[in-house]
Amino acid sequence: MDHRANQLIREKSPYLLQHAYNPVGWYPWSEEAFARARREDRPIFLSIGYSTCHWCHVMALESFEDPEIAAILNRWFVCIKVDREERPDIDQMYMAATQAMTGSGGWPMSVFLLPDGSPFYAGTYFPPESVHGMPGFRDLLEAVHRAWEERRGSLQKTAARMMEALAEGTRMETRSAIRTDAADRCFTLLEQNFDPEFGGFGLEPKFPRPVVFSFLFSYHHSSGVKKALEMALLTLKKVSEGGIHDLLGGGFHRYSVDRRWFVPHFEKMLYDQAQLAHAYLDAYQVTGEEEYAETARKIFGYVLGSMQDPGGGFYSAEDADSDDPYSPGHRGEGAFYLWTEKDIAEKLGVGPAAVLCYCCGVEESGNVRDDPAGEFRDRNILFRACSAGEAAAFFNADLKEVEKSLAASEKKLLEYRSLRKRPLLDDKIITAWNGLMIGALARGSRILDDLDLLKAAENAASFIQERLYDPATGHLMKRFRQEEAGLEGQLCDYAFLTAGLLELYQAAQDPRWLRWAEALTRKQIGLFWTEKGRFFYDSVSDPSLRIRMKGEYDGAEPAGNSVAALNLIRLGRIRGNRRWLELAEKTIGSFARTINRYPPALPLMVTAWQQAATGHVQVVVAGKPGAKDTERLRRVIDHSYDPARIFLLADGGENQEYLAEKLEILKTSDRLDGKATAYVCRDFTCRMPVTDPEALELKLRGQTAEKGARQPYSVSGTKRSAR
Repeated sequence: MDHRANQLIREKSPYLLQHAYNPVGWYPWSEEAFARARREDRPIFLSIGYSTCHWCHVMALESFEDPEIAAILNRWFVCIKVDREERPDIDQMYMAATQAMTGSGGWPMSVFLLPDGSPFYAGTYFPPESVHGMPGFRDLLEAVHRAWEERRGSLQKTAARMMEALAEGTRMETRSAIRTDAADRCFTLLEQNFDPEFGGFGLEPKFPRPVVFSFLFSYHHSSGVKKALEMALLTLKKVSEGGIHDLLGGGFHRYSVDRRWFVPHFEKMLYDQAQLAHAYLDAYQVTGEEEYAETARKIFGYVLGSMQDPGGGFYSAEDADSDDPYSPGHRGEGAFYLWTEKDIAEKLGVGPAAVLCYCCGVEESGNVRDDPAGEFRDRNILFRACSAGEAAAFFNADLKEVEKSLAASEKKLLEYRSLRKRPLLDDKIITAWNGLMIGALARGSRILDDLDLLKAAENAASFIQERLYDPATGHLMKRFRQEEAGLEGQLCDYAFLTAGLLELYQAAQDPRWLRWAEALTRKQIGLFWTEKGRFFYDSVSDPSLRIRMKGEYDGAEPAGNSVAALNLIRLGRIRGNRRWLELAEKTIGSFARTINRYPPALPLMVTAWQQAATGHVQVVVAGKPGAKDTERLRRVIDHSYDPARIFLLADGGENQEYLAEKLEILKTSDRLDGKATAYVCRDFTCRMPVTDPEALELKLRGQTAEKGARQPYSVSGTKRSAR
């Protein structure tokens, strides 16, 4: 049934445009919608989601495309749609309300508001009709309408209490010190929740949550606690073996519905790729094991091949749902990634198919055991069921031949898969997520010795600078799509981009990226810093949102304040800026209550607290950029792990001149005997310089030993069974 377009048709968000022809009379978040609610004395139904969300698609199909349910919505409510990726500030406020009201949250988020925007009832997905104890959406709408007509005073009291509770979270806390054992408690509590068989934390569903890996690697480096490293490496290994990892095309799906990392929700998010690339680079630096480097390379290959705009920026996500290659005209979750055993045999031939099916857990009737909706009948999720060595033993075959066969088969299946229709691509370019990817690519270029990754990072940074940044005002915009930038940048945009630029500066040693990082930091302080509360607000001031929030959770994305604190520490040290170091300490201290109560809520902030409280290592290399002797020293630095270490190149040119404005040591860092020379310093007190890479490696190991870190540790794999 065709419908006239609603108000969403003028938007840029792919998610909002997906709903532009719903029979629901949707508005975008706007004063027009709120004015109508006030004028007509109606409650507001607010629906928040994103374009690649499976359950958002389900609720849209079942309810928002249903003419009868749409008629109820249009008769009794003013309906507003929000893309959470464009407006994380709106999502953050109403997610907090939803979690407070229901004890959980997720998307699609369904919230009922007074005409002033105050929430009085909330939930997530609702089926169209009541089933299995879950209220149906139709019944819910009728109940809310009756309450609005008959018990409005009660709804208003509920909304007032909720707004007071939300406001309480942004008030200045009673000053308290962070406990001296905060990092130890963070580790202990994570360990108590650790799954020793499959890695990760808790049971199901499981999110990789890369901020936890960052903490564990950093904690092991500073404390030498071996178990922290074991936990990180085991989890990364199991995640890379699971169905959450796209074994053929690279990259990771958003999360797993089971504890084995086997059955994912199949959307692929840019922010996950960036953060997991960092995690696998950490693992490679710590262990030197090639499998971690290869996983990072495959992430970059996927992002550069499937998520990059021709101009250099990166798109947001790929959809969970896709056309079913085995059932034309139908769509299903993950259909693009699924295989039948018969299809694999036909495409590969009997022998190669047998090896691949054994290694990837493929079964004739499908390998998903728990499938209540029948979505995976006869279909297989490819995962690493066993190693090539185990397959060689099973088939009594030569290991190299098995590895060769497996690699050829996976390449061939990827080629066949490329002929399928890809999932929907959300092609909006989000500044914050691009900042994360710029940082991952820049760091990857150093650790993997790949200048193409550095070029991609520079191109993306240039794209953001040219399309989403106003140098005259210093303002960032959040989103770019179809040649148009829009929406005011939030704290995450400034902080994540600054973090990316600092990694880019570490890789390129080009002062233009450092200058821009400084400019963004100054603007960030002006827009978001609250001296009274001593933290950064997460959003710009917006009269349509009555409360400016501060995030207190490092989740699928890190909290803006956590990243801002780390940036201020690094920038303050590079530029000798004491005020920025003080702001970092104030920011960290403002989260003392959360950290003292439950530090795993903010593992990245705990890492920032550790870095602020301890000395830091700087390595200055005096040498010609690109020269062989300079690169040999750089490679030693890049291939060893130290999350707080700062690398600076005394190039005898612009970079050294800029650094020397603030750092005295850069004025006297020269080559010895015409050779590239490394100065290893702690808090800018330096040891004797060296020109030999092996001598530099020994000095860096000495610095690590001072912190108590032990030798690298690896985790061996085991054969896994299907779910």
